[in-house]
Amino acid sequence: MESLEKNTKPVLVTGANGYVASWIVKRLLEAGHTVHATVRNPNNKEKVSHLEAIAEASEGTLKLFAADLLKEGAFTEAMTGCELVYHTASPFIVSVKDPQKDLIEPAEQGTANVLKSALATPSVKRVVVTSSVVAMCTDAIDTQKTPRGILDESCWNTTASPEYQPYSYSKMLAEKKAWEIAKSQNQWDLVTVNPGLVLGPFLNATQTTSESINILKQMGDGTLKNGAPRYGFTAVDVRDLAEAHYQAGFNPKANGRYIASAHDTNLFEMAKCLHEDYADKYPLPKKAAPKWLLMLIGPLVDKTLSRRTIKNNFDIEFKSDNSKIKSELGIQFRPLKETMVDSFQDLIDHGLV
Repeated sequence: MESLEKNTKPVLVTGANGYVASWIVKRLLEAGHTVHATVRNPNNKEKVSHLEAIAEASEGTLKLFAADLLKEGAFTEAMTGCELVYHTASPFIVSVKDPQKDLIEPAEQGTANVLKSALATPSVKRVVVTSSVVAMCTDAIDTQKTPRGILDESCWNTTASPEYQPYSYSKMLAEKKAWEIAKSQNQWDLVTVNPGLVLGPFLNATQTTSESINILKQMGDGTLKNGAPRYGFTAVDVRDLAEAHYQAGFNPKANGRYIASAHDTNLFEMAKCLHEDYADKYPLPKKAAPKWLLMLIGPLVDKTLSRRTIKNNFDIEFKSDNSKIKSELGIQFRPLKETMVDSFQDLIDHGLV
């Protein structure tokens, strides 16, 4: 694909006021691009004022559009004239009453609606979809059962279901739908970015309900003071993830899937990153919670924490290969401690811990 770096065409970002999407919009605006940003309600200043403030301080131009993820054709107006589309809009909630309605349908149908609009928009040359490592695996133990014993871009999630880890299941279905639609045409190419747990400062003070922020709050409010589990997963800084998206969109050699995993870690290792700066002021976890105890009481304390989840993730090392995103897109990841300290300080500054 020809380079889009110097183009003057607008760039579309769906779900633009989301945690990750806001940083992508910031990166685009600071590079001087015109951003067509879709949100549910452009008139809700609480949700979009941070984007408008970034635009005022940047060389780029922001244009807000209303779009409903589940309404076919809702993105056509915002996409008009765009060569590059970033689809980031998808719910990230683990505990839901109706997985089909609350997770699976918005993820799969929303992706299909955006990509169908791309099929109907002749100017579009590339679509970048924000997927997830959970489209590749459900549990930490899955990464060790892969052909290479480590998660890479060839892997697909085969263990999630509507009953077990429905969020992971929704991300897998959504990405498979994206590739199905992409392979049905030759007008634009598809690139997916598959991050692990996203951490780092948030640009919108109202974005305080994401799972990553909940984890950080639990470290600071005493919830985990008796011990943090060695829950194996991979993490990435939201600022590095925004850069990865930028490169996935504008690097002509970008292709296929990219695991955006900076650090294979666990909750206790993350908490230890905060000890030097915050242990004297906040009830941070000082030790790892034993797996046998979690097996005993975990499901009673947290309904989303089944014994299967504990068995497959706690005290299990998550193994992922991030060599493709580093070699092809030139992404360099910041240290985990920097991410953790910046994230935790951000919560303090906003009065959340």
